[in-house]
Amino acid sequence: MSASHSALVPEWLTAPAEANELVAPVWPSSAHRVDDGSVEIGGVSVFDLRDRFGTPLYVLDENEVRAHARRAREAFEAAAARHGIRARVYYAGKAFLSTEVVRWVVDEGLAVDVCTRGELEVALAGGADPARLGLHGNNKSVGELERAVEVGVGSVVVDSPIEIERLAALADRRGAVQSVLVRVRTGVHAETHAFLATAHEDQKFGFSLEGAADAVARIRELPSLRFVGLHAHIGSQIFDSSGFRESAARLVDLHADLLAGGEIPLLNVGGGFGISYTSVDDPKPLEAIADGILDAIADECAVRGIPMPDVACEPGRIIVGQAGVTLYEVGTVKTVTAGENLDRTYVSVDGGMSDNARPALYGADFSARIVSRSSPETPVLSRVVGRHCESGDIVVDAEYLPGDVTPGDLLAVPATGAYCFSLASNYNYTPRPPVVAVRDGAARVIVRGESIDDLLSRDVGVPASTLIDTPHGDTE
Repeated sequence: MSASHSALVPEWLTAPAEANELVAPVWPSSAHRVDDGSVEIGGVSVFDLRDRFGTPLYVLDENEVRAHARRAREAFEAAAARHGIRARVYYAGKAFLSTEVVRWVVDEGLAVDVCTRGELEVALAGGADPARLGLHGNNKSVGELERAVEVGVGSVVVDSPIEIERLAALADRRGAVQSVLVRVRTGVHAETHAFLATAHEDQKFGFSLEGAADAVARIRELPSLRFVGLHAHIGSQIFDSSGFRESAARLVDLHADLLAGGEIPLLNVGGGFGISYTSVDDPKPLEAIADGILDAIADECAVRGIPMPDVACEPGRIIVGQAGVTLYEVGTVKTVTAGENLDRTYVSVDGGMSDNARPALYGADFSARIVSRSSPETPVLSRVVGRHCESGDIVVDAEYLPGDVTPGDLLAVPATGAYCFSLASNYNYTPRPPVVAVRDGAARVIVRGESIDDLLSRDVGVPASTLIDTPHGDTE
């Protein structure tokens, strides 16, 4: 049976004429093949990256991150300016956070959104202005809220009645007035995986539309809190503005009702803007999405005869996703009969679900290419798998790779800048890889990789005298 007509192959996946192309929307713009067929990213050879830092390796193109951050800010500022209001763009730190990335996005004019004490401290260590930080989370601890008030976090997105009371008491104790937004479940479902949709009723985040009104009334009674706006997030990996338009209608309805109790300067529409993980993914340009969202809010405000508030948004994936590439070395290769008289080549690499949990967690699709050479061989149906003791340890579920893929080849998975490092684990006692930034032909570690010693040192039963020095690559 032809692979293109098999139930074992995704409908969107077609066999390419050759399997060497780096598809432009998926890879960093700096990624290209050189004369020997190998790939450079940010002007740095994959061989240099392997030799200095080892594999698996997270590679992050600094210029790409900065360009996407700048583009997001400019897109929303321009869309807002057309309506005579202001826009603030927060970088959603959960996508990828390190002090260097904080510096990059702050340099490009973005505020930063965090959702734990750890993320807050990384943002502060990276030089972010506390007044330009937003704190999220459905179960913020008393300690996290206290730290936020202490350092002067610009806004806290409150998520429950209990949190309102906790935060008010903490702010009152410090003699502070804390600005807050109320997170609302608008009931608009993003066209995405169920675990990525965040606005339906039966889930943990935020208040219902009716409950939000009660929450705002309570906040306005508390002198240590200042209500500054509503917040909604409809999901992730969203390719257009249609869901945001429907969400805006419901938010503006609530916003209009609440204006009777006082001014509301801000409306935060969240993030979730999607990127291309495969050649068939086709998200609309961010400028078109920004225009669509702002136009929708303007239309809804005009219908109700109310002034348009300033708007905030929280992109994360669209800032760092395309900028990231994960580099692996192929270990074993074997071909199996997958069924329907169809063969599949299993390509095992030296990482897996410990450095990219998204396929196992969401069934996420990725692409892959051999980057240490070009190949003239006919592409064959392949599955890139990891080294962990799980049958679900799949890095790329379905891809066409050269028929001569072999142990020792370097394989790269693009579009891994978002949520791969963030979700990384030590499953099977595997050290997490380093993160290396590339820019203009230079590479440097921005997050040190773990060693076996790092893992053993946390086990109190391991005598210190038995630890050995096993760093993960060059840490310069």
